[in-house]
Amino acid sequence: MASKVKKAGKVGRVADTPRAMNVKEPRSSAKNSAAPRHSTRKTADDEFVLYDLRIEVVETPGKPFVSHVKVGDWFEVIGGRLVFPPDRPSFSLYAMMAVLPFIPAKQRPTHPNDWMSTDSEIASLDPACGAKFRITRLKERTLHHADYSALPLRAGDD
Repeated sequence: MASKVKKAGKVGRVADTPRAMNVKEPRSSAKNSAAPRHSTRKTADDEFVLYDLRIEVVETPGKPFVSHVKVGDWFEVIGGRLVFPPDRPSFSLYAMMAVLPFIPAKQRPTHPNDWMSTDSEIASLDPACGAKFRITRLKERTLHHADYSALPLRAGDD
């Protein structure tokens, strides 16, 4: 069942699951901004790849949960957005703080021997809490520099 979401005075519809929402990163919002921007044409020159991620709560047997999450709670990172399931549109701030520092590194392609490629579970910030957070790479997504930076690419920049 779709739910209503109110944003900036407008009510829209949200699909049942983030996958069904087919979340897409918008092309540059230059037409919606008074500030001048560099070229926003889609070119192969400004493309880069990030993984979409799912962060899911898993448990450590024998330890209680104290971070207001339960096994199976999850959210996804799609491009540059956090996407929550419609039936649970929030996530514990303290639990999220445990995984946020790892998200940009997990989004990027890494060498197969890099620990960021092989290790996927992050412990809670509270050592007494039994919650752990599994970060799973879902699929690669091609994005464009112009959608994420107001600075133009310069020839020779790596």
